[in-house]
Amino acid sequence: MKQLLLMLLGSLLMTGAYAAKPARTGREAPNGGAHLRLEETSWNFGDVPRRGGDLMHEFRFVNDGDRPLVLVRVITSCSCIRASFSKRPVAPADSGVIRIIYQPHKSEPGAFNKVVQIYSNSVDGRDILTVQGNSLDEADAPRNRDVRPNVKKP
Repeated sequence: MKQLLLMLLGSLLMTGAYAAKPARTGREAPNGGAHLRLEETSWNFGDVPRRGGDLMHEFRFVNDGDRPLVLVRVITSCSCIRASFSKRPVAPADSGVIRIIYQPHKSEPGAFNKVVQIYSNSVDGRDILTVQGNSLDEADAPRNRDVRPNVKKP
């Protein structure tokens, strides 16, 4: 009987907590808070030489909420990815940039898919970026060959 009562009480508490959470659909701007809206959430570098140097891409975002947006931290899934961003609050309707630098020489050759997590005071709390591509060793990289058709010399 005691277990049944505890289970009933627990389910009532869970139902109340779920009902108190406002439902949101899509990525529309919320009322009453900051909101991070990214122009794009993924970037494909394509085929890149592993020893060719660092690659950089800037992810642009807008605060489409009604309070200042503060990026708290950005966590990368690998030491081969670095992220930089402004620590200053982004005013409503203002924009900012998160710069991602991929260092292909720090990871194994082949296809890569890296994740970057953005934590902020946005109503979403956490946003995800992905960076992907294919890192090629020099032996695997396509060579620049002369591909003119065979023409007989007179």
